[in-house]
Amino acid sequence: MNKIVNYILMLVVAASFVACGGAKLSVADEQMARGEYFDAAKTYRKVYNKLDREQRSLRGEIAFKMGECHRLLRQNAKASAAYANAKRFGCEDTLLNLRMAEVLHADGKYAPAIEAYKEFLEIHPDNVKAQNGLAGARIGHEKKASTRYVVHNAKLFNSRRSDYAPMYFDDSYDRLYFTTTNEKVTGNHRSEINGMKKADIWTVSKNERGQWNRPEPVEGELNSEVEEGIVSFSPDGSTMYLTRARREPNANTGVEIFTSQRSDAQWSKPVKFEITADTLSSYGHPAVSPDGNWLYFTSDMPGGSGGKDIWRINLKERVGSLENLGEWINTPGDEVFPFVRSDSVIYFASDGHPGLGGLDIFKAVMTKSGGWNVSNLGSPVNSSADDFGITFGKGEAGYFSTNRGDPRGYDHIYSFELPEIKVTISGWVLDRDEEPVPNAVIRIVGNDGSNQKQIAKPDGSFSFPLDRGVSYVMLAGAKGYLNAKQEFTSDLAEEDAEYGVDFILSSITKPVVIDNIFYDFDKATLRPESKTALDEMAQVLRDNPNVTIEMASHTDRIGSEEYNINLSTRRAKSVIDYLISVGIDARRLQWQGYGKSRPKVITKKLAREYPQFTEGQVLDEEFVNGLSPDDQEAADQINRRTEFQVLSIDYQMY
Repeated sequence: MNKIVNYILMLVVAASFVACGGAKLSVADEQMARGEYFDAAKTYRKVYNKLDREQRSLRGEIAFKMGECHRLLRQNAKASAAYANAKRFGCEDTLLNLRMAEVLHADGKYAPAIEAYKEFLEIHPDNVKAQNGLAGARIGHEKKASTRYVVHNAKLFNSRRSDYAPMYFDDSYDRLYFTTTNEKVTGNHRSEINGMKKADIWTVSKNERGQWNRPEPVEGELNSEVEEGIVSFSPDGSTMYLTRARREPNANTGVEIFTSQRSDAQWSKPVKFEITADTLSSYGHPAVSPDGNWLYFTSDMPGGSGGKDIWRINLKERVGSLENLGEWINTPGDEVFPFVRSDSVIYFASDGHPGLGGLDIFKAVMTKSGGWNVSNLGSPVNSSADDFGITFGKGEAGYFSTNRGDPRGYDHIYSFELPEIKVTISGWVLDRDEEPVPNAVIRIVGNDGSNQKQIAKPDGSFSFPLDRGVSYVMLAGAKGYLNAKQEFTSDLAEEDAEYGVDFILSSITKPVVIDNIFYDFDKATLRPESKTALDEMAQVLRDNPNVTIEMASHTDRIGSEEYNINLSTRRAKSVIDYLISVGIDARRLQWQGYGKSRPKVITKKLAREYPQFTEGQVLDEEFVNGLSPDDQEAADQINRRTEFQVLSIDYQMY
């Protein structure tokens, strides 16, 4: 009898436990269905901890649901641990491997994410979300998405909770609005969705020195006990469009778009902005086009590509203007947080396009046919975590939101900037003795229409900013010197670059030696290696079309006067013949052989090259005969030279 009584009592206790467990599980399921992920995760955990190890199937089911809660709260490490338990206990949910892949992907664990995507695609080979996820994980694993963007944590704006969705108020870029869940927001109730206080809209402005002040709540009736955030403004700044949570007891969580009016720096109580009569769908993340004609937003309403899509509606002709942005932008995943930079450039966040993990920020540029070219902004703007809610200030700089580096999944505001590529060309303007040319003028003209002019510094240096992929012509000149020209094309590479070019100007008033002209021994025949120097001489004459010159050749002290005059004359003429052969007008050219009658005077440059000689020393026969054999050879080499002298600078000018 006692055994029967005990058995009955055991059945009653067991039945009550199952009923209790079932009731709690149903509560968690209801919380999950309403989008109360924070509360649902806690309830699932309590139920899970009460289950026996033998209840493997139920443990696997609840572990998967816990993983879903943590995934939607962006707590990726907790989510992957829960999914691993679900898999261990034999959970048969068809999405398990996909969800595991997504949270590993979002946690930057690309290699295991790739394997999980592959495992899922073996059973579901046509799943677009998994295909794009696999492509994104491979990009992250191979580190192919790096860009020149520079990002920093905007610590002044961030609290110890979530701060996100920054938006400039107008194009003065001195006031920023953002959404925050910091502990000073309106109301004391915490969100059932994420466990934080319900979000408010705050603002931050710059002082007279251009520095950001401390953030503060917006003034007026805007913030309330419910959640407000994610704003955009009409072009005149009079109307704010914002997202507001729709929360009713025991009803699904949803969001709607509201408007608020600005008067005397205060914002009015929000009024609902009607888009459709559909009360089951969510509408949020408003973004007004710069011309004020269109409102872009995110919604899960029917007629999209799956998940959340980006839509738009005409603010002036609302009836019949609602449209989905189409499959170029929207995917089976979520496309959220649009930002409209112009009528043909839109930024948005997506976990459906191939990305580095979680939400990535994408740029969409309209094509001539009306479609969109979509590209990932790459690292470091995007990361394995969620990156979203971008706003642009001047140029390629602004702010965005991310939960990178925060294991709680909290969002923070970061700044970003794409540094301007600095391409420059610099150098010196020197004379033939490598001394600075005073007051040299440099001009640079590009085939893009640019035209710059600069006077060299006292040391002869100069520097110009350039653009990438432009062909330039540079001309340097100074009083008493011939002009010199250079041509080049800057590289197209997206990186800083500095080009170097020096101008060596030839004097009009004194002879100029042409280096590297060589003859066969005891002959006037030019050797092939002389061609480079002669071609440069021809270019000098082309760059100075009004100049006439005398080409002179000189010998060393060895040999008779008559022999050296004859040899030097033939050598000078051979240079003239070459210049004529390459198109220089013969009427601009004279030749003269001076033999050994004009020994070289040591210049500063020669004194540096030959320290055994002093500046101003004349290398005449008497001086050279008194030198050592080695120094005699050096002196003879200096005296053997070809040089030109400008005769006039007004040829055919009249």
